[in-house]
Amino acid sequence: MSGRRRPARRTSRPPRRRKNQHLEQLALAVAGAAVVLSLAASALRWLAAHPGTVATIMLMAAAGTGAWVWQRRENARREQARASGLRYALEQLDGLHHRAFEFAVRDLMRRDGCRDARQVGGRGDNGADVKATDPYGRRWVIQCKHRRNGLAGSAVGTPDLQVLNGTARQVHGADIAVIVTNGRVTAPAVAFAKQQRLHVIDRHTLGEWASGSRPLWELLRSVPPPRRPTALS
Repeated sequence: MSGRRRPARRTSRPPRRRKNQHLEQLALAVAGAAVVLSLAASALRWLAAHPGTVATIMLMAAAGTGAWVWQRRENARREQARASGLRYALEQLDGLHHRAFEFAVRDLMRRDGCRDARQVGGRGDNGADVKATDPYGRRWVIQCKHRRNGLAGSAVGTPDLQVLNGTARQVHGADIAVIVTNGRVTAPAVAFAKQQRLHVIDRHTLGEWASGSRPLWELLRSVPPPRRPTALS
C-alpha cells in the first residue's frame, strides 16, 4: 500500500483572467458612454449657437415630408382614376396569358370598388383565382378559364363548375362564387350553375363587364343582399 500514489490535490485559483476581461469590457463601455455624451453635448452647443441653421434644417425636413405625403396621395389618386376608367376589349383579353387574364379580372374588381381584390391562382389554389370583397361586404371567389382561341377554344364544362362548387363556400367562405371565361360554356354547365347558385360569366357578359363601367354585381342575377350598409346601398 505504501507504493500507491495519492492523487494530487487540485488547488482552486481565483479566475483572475475572467475578472480582468470583465473590467476591460466595463472600461470600454464607460469610455464609449463618455464619448457619446461628449458628442451629444457638442451637438447641443452647436445647435444653440446656430438657431438659424436649425430652423432651416427643420423647414427642409418638414418640406421633404410634406412632398413625400403629397406624392403618395397623388399616386393613389392617379391609380384610382386609372382604375375607374379601366376598359378591356375582348380581343385584348384573348391575347393575354392565362395568368395575366387572372390579373385583369382582379383589376376589374378593383375598378368596381373591391379594394382588397387579389390574384391567388396557382398551384394549390383550390379552385380560386381571384378573391375580393365588394363595397357591400360580400366575399367573391372567382375562377378564371382563359381560352386563347376565344369561342373556338374548348368549352367550360360541368367538371369546372363542380370544382368551384366544392371549394368556393366551404374552403374560401364565398358569398358569391363565379366562373369567368372569354370562351363558351356548355348548356349542362349553365344548368348546374343555376342549381348550385353559382354565377357564370361567359364571353358575352365578360365583354359587357370589361368594356363598360358597371360593376359585376349589376350584371348578375340573384346576388345575395349586402352584408353591411354602405353609402352605396
